[in-house]
Amino acid sequence: MKIAIALLFSAALIVPALAADQTQNFNTQAGLVRITPIYHATALIVQGRDNIYIDPAKPAKIEGLNSADLILITDIHGDHMDAADVAALSKAGTMVIAPAAVAKTITQAKVLANGESTRWHDWKITAVPMYNVTHNQPNGQPYHDKGRGNGYVLTYGAKSFYFAGDTEGTPEMRALKNIDVAFIPMNLPYTMTPAEAADAVKAFHPKIAIPYHYKGQDVEVFKKALEGSGIAVRLLDWYPGDAK
Repeated sequence: MKIAIALLFSAALIVPALAADQTQNFNTQAGLVRITPIYHATALIVQGRDNIYIDPAKPAKIEGLNSADLILITDIHGDHMDAADVAALSKAGTMVIAPAAVAKTITQAKVLANGESTRWHDWKITAVPMYNVTHNQPNGQPYHDKGRGNGYVLTYGAKSFYFAGDTEGTPEMRALKNIDVAFIPMNLPYTMTPAEAADAVKAFHPKIAIPYHYKGQDVEVFKKALEGSGIAVRLLDWYPGDAK
């Protein structure tokens, strides 16, 4: 009995200070995958003993979280790439995967370019282009240049999870197939509106769509736009503690 209690306690340490009801559980052919929002674009994926972090960056609170076995970074912007947080979460053997622009700062990162795939343990990881199509800076330059950043499709146990990163509804996103769970950004001027995000999601039709990276946007607009589409929308709180 004491051993069982200790194991349960150890498992709970994986996500201290994170709202337990925010963790999403997904059954796969190879076992349970748990995904917990931390803040904005930062998420924790737990499968068995493996801890995978997406874009650990301030102001996400990482203190007390378990060390990373794998870290995926999408882009060079400060809300996605934080060298100090990567260092704090790393241990001997931690793998970091990122695009080349990120590897200029996070020098230990294994570079994965748009369209490339790699394997880590029993996961297949594919880099998907993320970039702006119409929403640009005042000088006309896109906030996210094509080829610089990566979204990621993570496939485990025949189930695919898509973290889109900072992007609009690009042709590459719209062409995705067999996505089970899609994490989609929606905030202006950097990505797209909730309505634009819903239109893009309809094109590749994941089973489940979860808004993230949405600060300041009305995600109910996204949910309403997908009513009747057959796509389940889950609204999570990615900004715990922030004034509503």
